[in-house]
Amino acid sequence: MPRLFIWSLVQWGMAYFAVQAVTGCLWWISVFLSPPVRRATLGDLDPLLVAAFDIPLFVMASAAAAAFGRTSFGNIAAVVSAGWTVAVAVALATYATVTTQAGLGVLAMGAAAAGSVAALCVLLLGRIPTEWIIRGPFAFRPARSRRSPEFHMAATFGQLIVFWGFFLGLVPPCLAFLEQRWGLALELPPVAVPAGIAILVLASALGIWSAAVMSTLGDGTPLPSAMPNRLVIAGPYRWIRNPMAVAGITQGAAVGLILQSWLVVGYAVLGSLVWNYAVRPLEEADLSERFGDDFQQYRRTVRCWVPRVPGTRRTA
Repeated sequence: MPRLFIWSLVQWGMAYFAVQAVTGCLWWISVFLSPPVRRATLGDLDPLLVAAFDIPLFVMASAAAAAFGRTSFGNIAAVVSAGWTVAVAVALATYATVTTQAGLGVLAMGAAAAGSVAALCVLLLGRIPTEWIIRGPFAFRPARSRRSPEFHMAATFGQLIVFWGFFLGLVPPCLAFLEQRWGLALELPPVAVPAGIAILVLASALGIWSAAVMSTLGDGTPLPSAMPNRLVIAGPYRWIRNPMAVAGITQGAAVGLILQSWLVVGYAVLGSLVWNYAVRPLEEADLSERFGDDFQQYRRTVRCWVPRVPGTRRTA
């Protein structure tokens, strides 16, 4: 196997900082040589003033983190680079929202901030601590037994109201507003709105169906703090392992089409990646621990994202 594919996470973190240093250097060269790049990423900000801070705290600190790795100096450099990148992303987003300038700079620094924080975790901890997601009120706990299906149903639909209100009713309009303010809006074809409405209705129906089946048959709810006490493989769970996640992500993309916002569609796609690579492994480890071979058999026969064709027994 090529050595590239057997790097440790720490080496990948160092490689990220190296790429960030090179990319930052090339970007600054472009800023000074190309007025369109400067306007698109910095707006009317003075490039000399920004460079005086950004080159040492972003470019040079990233290079030092890449070169020295998990040494004391390398760790300090990584903290400086990640901290500065997050601060710049927030400041640039504020500037772009107020002035309607530098929208591309916000996207670039937002992506760099996320990458820097992930690489920092890898250097300091040797991993990305996804288990932090399920601490506190989001910790996995089974629901109290002997409660009625009606109680679980009420709790489940209360959850839907809160989650849909926030993730579908509040966040997408805010993102669409920022997309306009940052000058990043793209015109989608006219069919996007009716298609989005149709997809939203279908995805919402799937979400409601899944929630009803989970709360009535699982002796619990989809809530992390009140998870089902029984493994549910009825209803939509016969064909796909987490139909509620599929429904929620599809709803987000549909709302993006309705709002004609590619940024909202991207938000839904990003949510799917976070759920698949950060939340799903933790959730399935918990299910495996609680339901043992029954869940393992279910996992082998039913896919997570692509519905199983009725009558088939194996998944890709």
